[in-house]
Amino acid sequence: MNDLFAPPASAPSTLPSAASGKTNSVDTNAYSAKDIEVLEGLEPVRRRPGMYVGGTDESALHHLASEILDNAMDEAVAGYASLIQVTLCTGNALQIQDNGRGIPVDPHPKFKNLSALEVILTTLHSGGKFGGKAYATSGGLHGVGSSVVNALSSEMLVEVARDKNLWRQTYARGLPTSKLIDAGPINNRRGTMIRFVPDTEIFGNLQFQPARLFRLCRSKAYLFKGVRIRWACDPALLAGRDDVPAEAELHFPGGLRDSLEDDIGKATRAVQEIWAGEADFPQQNGETAGKVEWAVVWLETADSFLHSYCNTVPTPQGGTHETGFRTALLKGLRAWGEQRSNKRAAQITAEDVLGASAAKLSAFVREPQFQGQTKEKLTSPDTAKLVEATLRDRFDHWLAGHPAQADNLLSFIIERAEERIRKRDQKDTPRKTATRRLRLPGKLSDCSRENAAETEIFLVEGDSAGGSAKQARNRETQAILPLRGKILNVASASTEKLRQNQELKDLIEALGCGVGDRFDRSKLRYGRVIIMTDADVDGAHIASLLMTFFYRELPELVRHGHIYLARPPLFRLVQGAKSHYAMDDADRERVQARYFKAGSKVEISRFKGLGEMPPSALKETTMDPAKRTLLQVEALPENRAATNELVESLMGKKPELRFQFIQSRARFVEDVDL
Repeated sequence: MNDLFAPPASAPSTLPSAASGKTNSVDTNAYSAKDIEVLEGLEPVRRRPGMYVGGTDESALHHLASEILDNAMDEAVAGYASLIQVTLCTGNALQIQDNGRGIPVDPHPKFKNLSALEVILTTLHSGGKFGGKAYATSGGLHGVGSSVVNALSSEMLVEVARDKNLWRQTYARGLPTSKLIDAGPINNRRGTMIRFVPDTEIFGNLQFQPARLFRLCRSKAYLFKGVRIRWACDPALLAGRDDVPAEAELHFPGGLRDSLEDDIGKATRAVQEIWAGEADFPQQNGETAGKVEWAVVWLETADSFLHSYCNTVPTPQGGTHETGFRTALLKGLRAWGEQRSNKRAAQITAEDVLGASAAKLSAFVREPQFQGQTKEKLTSPDTAKLVEATLRDRFDHWLAGHPAQADNLLSFIIERAEERIRKRDQKDTPRKTATRRLRLPGKLSDCSRENAAETEIFLVEGDSAGGSAKQARNRETQAILPLRGKILNVASASTEKLRQNQELKDLIEALGCGVGDRFDRSKLRYGRVIIMTDADVDGAHIASLLMTFFYRELPELVRHGHIYLARPPLFRLVQGAKSHYAMDDADRERVQARYFKAGSKVEISRFKGLGEMPPSALKETTMDPAKRTLLQVEALPENRAATNELVESLMGKKPELRFQFIQSRARFVEDVDL
């Protein structure tokens, strides 16, 4: 066994040269204690800045600003500061000042020859955030923030106003360049001011970007309602740009709700109400373990996002606070679905819930644990349970207090879940575009113009109606696709049946935009999709089936206003050379009373179908854009739950729901001649 650790019999005494391939006479046995280098003070930071600020690029440069600003924010969150001044000066100098308690300047008990201020700024892992007495919740944990900034700055000035006295000291590259100076009494100021210039030996010619710093200040002001952040920038640094003010005071009493409103702008909301609030975590050992603030809204089309923070520090990689947030929302919505007897709610996932949301989450945690010094991910194991327990009960109350909004939200999330499942299961036919017309359905009579916005396709029932429509159309802009009778009811059919249905396959091919995970609205070959069926009960049923198909399988076409209903007449009234059309019985009486003399003989003909209408009449009444009437099909987000319930009742698998619908409306039916 000991032979395993014996040196090789032919251990090399020389090493190859990477440049020449030759060997150098290097004695490998010369590795000894004198080769072990000990870096003291802040030298490790200057040697390996990437370990502390993530690198030496622009992001790392601005991380220095975050470290000092976070210290000022910690004073505000702890309740000792209410104002922070951030000033960007020429010469790449940044100054951050707060009205907090001020860094202690008395001699440190362990390093009696040094003030506490000098210990904090020149020693790694020093500060007031380890014991938890000076700061209950803070962004700084490791005691390296200020000292790292000092180490990576070519010059730093620190002023501390404490006990009505001003103290001043200067530093450079991690070392003091002056003693702590007593600058005399001061009555109108308190707190800490740090002004520093990043070292060009580390960061080269990189400069602070005003826009990036201003965004940082705004985000911090949003994260803590009680703080005011005053921003100032030397006008010379803003020449030629108007996206950053020279001066501003940032204060947002609404906190994350204000921030979210600002971010989403005029994006279309699936649910109008923003769910927002703040609450303390459940107590542990008689003490509050922290608190959480949140704001979330669900959007129809905008990109989703979840911006999270811990102790005002951004956590772009998420962490345990996000886990608790996701779990609370998912469990809350599933429970609401069970309460509403909606069995489809069981299929939703956290990704369905948050995949179309815009959300902000800010947790304040005692002694948080982060992944790495740059704190991009929270890893505190207890935080997930704390956030979930705090939010779940409040989310349940919000849903119960806004039942209409809650139903709309549940319907919206279920739609997303079903779309996800369809994308997983459905193997639809490949997209067909205007450049691949050889694969279009044989029954399609296409138009010649290729600009989709200027074209439209009529979906008509049967070859007879299709023949009349083909003769009545404008061949340049109007396409005709005849469908054979009543298409499949997709609300009650299985995915397999839908996939095998030839009529729907033809329709999908003609539209060109695909379905499921292959859907691409930019590939839609026609600007308007017009359902044109007979003006009778059967025609209305076919139109209902087609609208159900679009609502369930191609909802984006409905949401963006591509689907229309044509309004062909049911009657034609003729008296000599005079003729008029009527849409239904009531319209027939109105037309007869308005255009024909009472008691005179009027010939009234009832069209049995579009196929019986002369092409000229079909064009004049239904297809000519200058004379026709179209009804646009809409699905309003605020009525999503009601719409889903109606579609499920009338078109779903349960006939008893249709029977209930008919019974509830029987009193509105008038006697008609059949």
